[in-house]
Amino acid sequence: MSDEVKEVEKRPLSGEACETNITKKPRTETNGKLNDNRCVYLDYNATTPLDVEVLHTISNTLQHAWGNPSSKSKPGIEAAKAVAVARQQVSEMIQAIPNDIVFTSGGTESNNLVLHTALKHFQKTHPESSDMKPHFITSNIEHDAVKLVLEHYKEEYEAEVTYVPVSHNTGAVEVQGVLDAIKSNTCLISIMLANNETGVIQPVQEICERVRSLPQYSSILLHTDAAQAIGKIEVSVRSLPVDYLTIVGHKFYGPRIGALYFRSSKTPEQASAPLYPMFFGGGQERNYRPGTENTGMIAGLGKACYLVTKNLENYAKHMRELRSYFESKLRSVYGERLHINGKFTESERLPNTSNVSIEGMHLKGSDVLRNCQCTQASVGAACHSATKFCVSSILTATGIPEHIAANAMRFSMGRETTMDDIDTVIFDIVKAIKAIDAHS
Repeated sequence: MSDEVKEVEKRPLSGEACETNITKKPRTETNGKLNDNRCVYLDYNATTPLDVEVLHTISNTLQHAWGNPSSKSKPGIEAAKAVAVARQQVSEMIQAIPNDIVFTSGGTESNNLVLHTALKHFQKTHPESSDMKPHFITSNIEHDAVKLVLEHYKEEYEAEVTYVPVSHNTGAVEVQGVLDAIKSNTCLISIMLANNETGVIQPVQEICERVRSLPQYSSILLHTDAAQAIGKIEVSVRSLPVDYLTIVGHKFYGPRIGALYFRSSKTPEQASAPLYPMFFGGGQERNYRPGTENTGMIAGLGKACYLVTKNLENYAKHMRELRSYFESKLRSVYGERLHINGKFTESERLPNTSNVSIEGMHLKGSDVLRNCQCTQASVGAACHSATKFCVSSILTATGIPEHIAANAMRFSMGRETTMDDIDTVIFDIVKAIKAIDAHS
């Protein structure tokens, strides 16, 4: 047992201790449920609040740099400066150069822009092969912002797509599986850096290095969606030789805009990465993403990136300790009934993410969370049907049995989460499961 786990084992797990924590603040109830200001939020993989420094930067920018960045008025000049500073801060976070950064509305747009670029670039570079469709390679655990775009291309007969399965032993895509999927018409490989449900970190660096080492594959473009990884682990384009990297502000205490890194510099071994705009207009962002800049939000994104650059080690350490404490306490209550989905001996997880299932016929994750009074977390499965229960396809893709995946709950810790919050959540889960067992 690690010292870290030994340390968290010292903290008591008693109903009285947790109940004391629950009642520290004024407590009001509506229909038997604690109101929102008493909730413990553990869904930071879904979204994060604005850091107070980010909020201050946004407010200050909107107040003093409200002009059009393209104008020569004083407010416009201040706005242009704010955008330039933010671009520098984003680039420093991933060890790129400012010219490599394009601001977008968010991760979905960034991913669409990359896939659109790969499609257009293949068509422009293969004009003589009108019958040959571009071929994309991705994994079977990607976010819908990649998956659904490629499904659309396939349905419209615009492209071929190969979905490389992840290993049941690691929860990660196998490098050789990606290499084996490459064909003569492969135009882009897109593999997420870390999965949003399991937290498993994917071998993007090795995939890129292997592809780059093979001269016949030099024209293949490489992309990673780093939405879940940034702010939790180090992300550097110096160690990740990708052409494109997606950045999403609201996943790391920034505003709901995003940015795209694209490798604009040319090297003796590699041409610069292409970027084809999806929109046309006023020429902003060097015509890659036209439209008057959302200066306040861009400045806020820059500040969020600056905070990650400055504090990442402390953020990661804090979240890792919380996750260890959370999982050890659940284990002490449920023993072998507890399944930690995504915890593999041969792969690493994000430090804040814990996807767990507790065995029991009536313990579907959604039902347990519904019976919790003060815990806000998610089940992970993106099912929008009101009549049909969905098991997470991400979990089943990693080899987790369906009856275990059905009980899954994803808890993702944040910077301000405390050990007392974890105690409260543990108490809440235990109480909810006892209630379900009693009714069953």
